[in-house]
Amino acid sequence: MESLTQEIAAAAARLVVEDGLDYGAAKRRAVKLLGAPARAPLPDNDTLEAEVRAYLELFCGETQPAELAALRRLALVWMDRLAEFRPYLAGAVWNGTATRLSDIHLQLFCDDPKSAEISLIDHGIAYEPRTVRGFNGQSVEALSFSSLCPELGETIGIHLMIYDHDDLRGALLPRGSASRAPRGNIGAVNKLLQETDA
Repeated sequence: MESLTQEIAAAAARLVVEDGLDYGAAKRRAVKLLGAPARAPLPDNDTLEAEVRAYLELFCGETQPAELAALRRLALVWMDRLAEFRPYLAGAVWNGTATRLSDIHLQLFCDDPKSAEISLIDHGIAYEPRTVRGFNGQSVEALSFSSLCPELGETIGIHLMIYDHDDLRGALLPRGSASRAPRGNIGAVNKLLQETDA
């Protein structure tokens, strides 16, 4: 059974990197592609992330670091624009597994949940609102739009997850086997870029 879980992780990792799928969708599609039973045990996210990193190193070692840096720089542009809402970068762009197919996920911690939406309206940014499951397991509002990444010459999806300011407490503690915080502020993202450039 363990080998099937590992097979699913390897197939899902390829889908994450090559098709830009999120972890949940990649696991489900991997099960179908492998013809595995619908109730097959799925790999946890730490196992899948390890497979994604291995795939990137093996097949994308020459291109992925530059793509990741470009996405982090674009994330910083939006973090600067949204600085009043205490933005934190999360997901693949934060943890270092992003490619040019990855979207940017920003978590905003607002005093007034509607203020970020009003700011986008004021700046004429067309966005799509929806409700998603947040890192705390609760439903949160997400505002999604696209932004051109000049370095990559592509349009990148930007997703703003809107949290209450109080949700920031405890949100920076490492989870699972990860030693790094699950999200980072402007200073942390700048530090990552400086380490990359060094």
